[in-house]
Amino acid sequence: MFMEVGVVLVACEGEGELDGVVGEKNSLSTENIRVLRRGSAGVKAVLTTNTAAAGKTTGTVKAVITVLQTVGGALTHLGLSRGLDDIADVLGKTLVVELIAAELDPKSGQEKPTITSYAHKIGKDDNETYYETTFEIPEDFGESYLPSQTPSGLKRYREKELKTLRGDGQGERKTSDRIYDYDVYNDLGDPDSDDDLGRPVLGGAEHPYPRRCRTGRPRTEKDPLSESRSSNVYVPRDEAFSEVKQMTFSAKTVYSVLHALVPSLQTSIIDSDLGFPHFTAIDTLFDEGFLLPDIPTTGFLGNIIPRLVRFITDKGRSVVRFETPELIDRDKFAWVRDAEFARQTLAGVNPCCIKLVTKLSQEWPMKSKLNPEVYGPAESAITTELVEQEIGGFMTVDEALKQKKLFVLDYHDVLLPYVNKVRELKGTTLYGSRTLFFLMPKGTLRPLAIELTRPPVDGKPEWKQVFQPCWDPTGIWLWRLAKAHVLAHDSCYHELVSHWLRTHCCTEPYIIATNRQLSAMHPIYRLLHPHLRYTMEINVLAREALINANGIIESAFSPGKYSMELSSAAYDQLWQFDLEALPADLISRGMAVEDPNAPHGLKLTIEDYPYASDGLLLWDAIKQWVTDYVTYYYPEANPIQSDIELQAWWTEIRTVGHGDKKDEPWWPELKTPDDLIGILTTIIWVASGHHAAVNFGQFDFGGYFPNRPTIARTQMPTEDPNDEEKKQFLERPEEFLLKCFPSQIQATVVMAVLDVLSNHSPDEEYIGEQIQPYWVDDKVITAAFERFNGRLKEIEGIIDGRNADTTNLMNRAGAGVVPYELLKPFSEAGVTGKGVPNSTSI
Repeated sequence: MFMEVGVVLVACEGEGELDGVVGEKNSLSTENIRVLRRGSAGVKAVLTTNTAAAGKTTGTVKAVITVLQTVGGALTHLGLSRGLDDIADVLGKTLVVELIAAELDPKSGQEKPTITSYAHKIGKDDNETYYETTFEIPEDFGESYLPSQTPSGLKRYREKELKTLRGDGQGERKTSDRIYDYDVYNDLGDPDSDDDLGRPVLGGAEHPYPRRCRTGRPRTEKDPLSESRSSNVYVPRDEAFSEVKQMTFSAKTVYSVLHALVPSLQTSIIDSDLGFPHFTAIDTLFDEGFLLPDIPTTGFLGNIIPRLVRFITDKGRSVVRFETPELIDRDKFAWVRDAEFARQTLAGVNPCCIKLVTKLSQEWPMKSKLNPEVYGPAESAITTELVEQEIGGFMTVDEALKQKKLFVLDYHDVLLPYVNKVRELKGTTLYGSRTLFFLMPKGTLRPLAIELTRPPVDGKPEWKQVFQPCWDPTGIWLWRLAKAHVLAHDSCYHELVSHWLRTHCCTEPYIIATNRQLSAMHPIYRLLHPHLRYTMEINVLAREALINANGIIESAFSPGKYSMELSSAAYDQLWQFDLEALPADLISRGMAVEDPNAPHGLKLTIEDYPYASDGLLLWDAIKQWVTDYVTYYYPEANPIQSDIELQAWWTEIRTVGHGDKKDEPWWPELKTPDDLIGILTTIIWVASGHHAAVNFGQFDFGGYFPNRPTIARTQMPTEDPNDEEKKQFLERPEEFLLKCFPSQIQATVVMAVLDVLSNHSPDEEYIGEQIQPYWVDDKVITAAFERFNGRLKEIEGIIDGRNADTTNLMNRAGAGVVPYELLKPFSEAGVTGKGVPNSTSI
């Protein structure tokens, strides 16, 4: 008989008992190693029965404990050998293992004595070390596999475990801690280093924001509201990247790019404002690359990130050379074309922002909701007359509105309040923008107009201008410049909102609440766990070098130091949990309507909308799996309403983790199985499908930065032009565009980061690919998971078929078009533009 041992306490000899249980959330007290638990079968046992001479039946349990290295001690250096030496030293010690009875003693009503044994090392395989121990168990000792309801003998341990995980909210967290608690984002700035590096606290009435995991570091000297920064940022040790293979490719690769490659790039390019002199200079990044400075920190990068850094033996130097992004590999001039500009709003890396224009919700002409006394007249400069000049051969504006033919990419109201502040920063500029599209008869979008707006400033009135596709030389270049500004806005919103906020940031409270309120014995914990792994660790890396003051986002994206503040404003104004569900999101943007006769119960406004059509396949598959799982444990409403852990979990997510929105009326109730199914499907979709859609295409679409510049550094030449700027634009419009694009250092740093973030680990855990070990022996759950896995394989084939339909699905197929594969469930390793991992893990 092969079974999972439910509860075993493990400790290093001489260090005392641990504060956790295997099968729950247990790890060795030494910070660099842990026992496999939760998502994997770290303790396995074989049970045999024996009849003693006295007639008593006993069981012999031979347990094998698998110990893995964690990343906790390895991220402080970039080599692996030191970490392996550290773990070898620890594993020389004896492990004490205790088995706890699930049931109370029926005679005394007390807990049965634990059975203790010593484990000895029996082998090693790569990063895994195996220990074995044997228990002699009386026949009345109890079951060692946890049932869905807590056995009486384990109630105290279950409660103790959750109490440990919650902590007391006091003191600075240590690396060895397993405590989950909440805090605001008050650690992004560094005012003690430089006054200009101070940043406002995100979280609270002034800047609403989700909560992060509390670290308890001391406050800064200059700002008592800000937390001081440190080289090692706490995450609960159960959240650390556990497997060495996973760490080698994911955490270590990201860490190497952020902490070694980026400083090397900054050293090699002396003038931080220097742009590219011509477009062929951009091509050399892919054809030839450039030498890194000959300093010690660059020598080993070729081993860690060989896709980016090559070692040139004849020169004894390392060179950075980027792979050609698929977009440019298929069609070098795709980035110039208006058709591709429009197509990417439906099938690019940020396909979740385009909206339908309607008379009911948008008004026509479009109007701002901002205060006109502060930001100028509310009416858009995109008028009926301008639009009908473009679509007059098809229909009137009124007919287009009625037939749902007009769509908008609207960053006007979210950006306009930051325009004047951003313009005070060096090397960047900003506008509020609207881009209007028309749905052509063949189902593709055609851009009609771009409106750029600057609010009143320094006594000058509001400036706004509409740019349209045209056929005169000056107008063509103005249109190209206007597109560059819109693309910078879209890149900014994508990274700060669609990607960081909606996936990484908003998921962290789900992780904290799940660990604080749901025991690892809880079936909902087990369902969610694969989808919440590694997110907190990668979020820490983001706080260290991506979203921090003067980090990569602030240094290379248009809003600069106001980037995270803008993210907070978007959370305040736009984020709703109920609209994170894909069907609700599509309906809210006018991109779908409910239709019980249509597939998925929705009729898409644009039938060939790859993100939506593929996303709904995945959404339905996730929902069916969640439905099968939830109804198995909760066949009716009463068990949900009486489940104190589950109710505490949902209450804490709403009132603490997302506490700045606790009073919003749109939060779903949790009373019925359908309520729970909807909540869980949304959380899993966000962590898997939504994140995959906005993450793994970043290099293919943004690696050639003219296609998606992250910053626009110069104003439009028609806004308050001086004679010199006007002359330069008219004589050298290409140079004018290149100066608007990111500088060399901005472009190369972002390209390196996008490359590593778009990469799949060789041991990536894809959604629905492998059943979790704790379900293997449950026939009902196993059958449901196998159906889920089978449906995902079917979805792969459906998506392949859609991408082959060049006649009807032109937004995802055609000459030079990158096929839409971002929501294909599975992938090989590398930058593939496909594959949906279980969790937001990179």
